[in-house]
Amino acid sequence: MHLTGDEMHPAFMARAIELAVEAVSSSTGGPFAALVVKNGRIIAEGTNLVPTSTDPTAHAEMIAIRNACSVLGSRELADCDIYTTCEPCLMCQGALFWAKPRRVFYGCTRSDAAEAGFDDAPMYQALKLSPISRDIPLVCVMRSQAQVVFDIWQPQAKAFYRHS
Repeated sequence: MHLTGDEMHPAFMARAIELAVEAVSSSTGGPFAALVVKNGRIIAEGTNLVPTSTDPTAHAEMIAIRNACSVLGSRELADCDIYTTCEPCLMCQGALFWAKPRRVFYGCTRSDAAEAGFDDAPMYQALKLSPISRDIPLVCVMRSQAQVVFDIWQPQAKAFYRHS
């Protein structure tokens, strides 16, 4: 499918919705799907595989990002748009920041997802707390010893970021 202009959004979102419906109807995944589009063409798709994969990170956006990066041979999705059936959760938003797509289009809101049983509100609230005060405390240990990893990394960093 190669589309341009205003015809893109409905067609790509319709495809994402179709994928999510297929996943739920076939009991292969949750009610979410995502596409990565570059130059008016779908280069990767993903559906939520959490229910069948035992992988809590197997969200539709994560799968689509992984597939697209593999297709492009790049860890960034420059000049790509992502279409997802629902506003991305915090984990997926983090992945999107790292992948750097041009834009993300979504169908349902996180309020819609909460009404369907996918409530991210506790996560947003947890981020307002200090790391040690969260339901799952984040405890910093051996910070100075762990710093050696970044010391070793620094000479490689410039080349790594130059090739992104």
